[in-house]
Amino acid sequence: MKVSIILCAFNEEKYLRKSIDSVLSQSLDDFELIIVNDGSTDDTLNIIDSYDDDRIKLIDQENIGLGASRNKAMAEASGEYVAFLDGDDWFSPDALETAYGEAKSRDCDIVIFQIKYFDDDTGCVSGNDWFDLNSFDESFDNRAFSPDECKDFLFDLSVNACQKLYKRSFLEKSQVKFVEGIYFEDMPFFFEVFLKAESISIIRKYLYYHRKHSKSITDVIDCNYLDTVPAGQELMRRFVENGWYEEYKFDLLAYKINGPRFALSEIVDKCKKPLFDLIHEDYVDIMNSSYYDDYLDELGPVKRKFFLDVIRSKSYDEFLRIQN
Repeated sequence: MKVSIILCAFNEEKYLRKSIDSVLSQSLDDFELIIVNDGSTDDTLNIIDSYDDDRIKLIDQENIGLGASRNKAMAEASGEYVAFLDGDDWFSPDALETAYGEAKSRDCDIVIFQIKYFDDDTGCVSGNDWFDLNSFDESFDNRAFSPDECKDFLFDLSVNACQKLYKRSFLEKSQVKFVEGIYFEDMPFFFEVFLKAESISIIRKYLYYHRKHSKSITDVIDCNYLDTVPAGQELMRRFVENGWYEEYKFDLLAYKINGPRFALSEIVDKCKKPLFDLIHEDYVDIMNSSYYDDYLDELGPVKRKFFLDVIRSKSYDEFLRIQN
């Protein structure tokens, strides 16, 4: 079997049929579609059951979250390559054939392709620098490359797991797993799997459509963004554990600060104080760790001020007074 597609669905009755149909109508038909119904309480399971196609494998379970569901499905996958699809998104008709052909022709561990945004409210389709792969200049086209060639812009890359095709034997050998129990599980997974890859290539073609709507986790800055803090902690842990910290610490520490800093400025008002408390606890732990001097030395003036102001403030209100 050439490709295993992993589709995890939680209450996706409004969009799921389009996602499934986009897989079943692929120009490449040698695949399995592993659908995880993650404890849905709407009509999701009935929609899945309405399909009579032996390429579909169903995992029906109590709700355990996206990261744990993807890990569970990865253990069941039998395809040569693995792809991920969210229950409200869809593939272009030739996505699997194009990505698989690229992966095989260059013997790649990871193939990255372009994504288009679809605005559910307006029907407009658009791109952005992340999804358009604009960090890669033309020297990366039509060849395989190593992660070492991407050091200068590693943290400018899209972490979206659905934007890539992965060699399954590489995933098994690298033993990279999604973080479980939090949102933003893509982020630590991406950096670890990318840096462990030996051969990567890109395709400048839109093979995936990401639906932007009012319930999209990454498109609405709500209390889910509290998880930017534990996601950043997990990212730091993986860089240290894999021996990458010293080489990447300048950009790594800036990236770790910027996620919660941005979230705190944009998150809905009711979540600002809880998010600040999490950031404050994290930064106090850093202050009492061996990495504190690195933060002071490596951060630029804006991020360093944010870092120190959070540490000095005993509450979000006090933080606002310091900022103003």
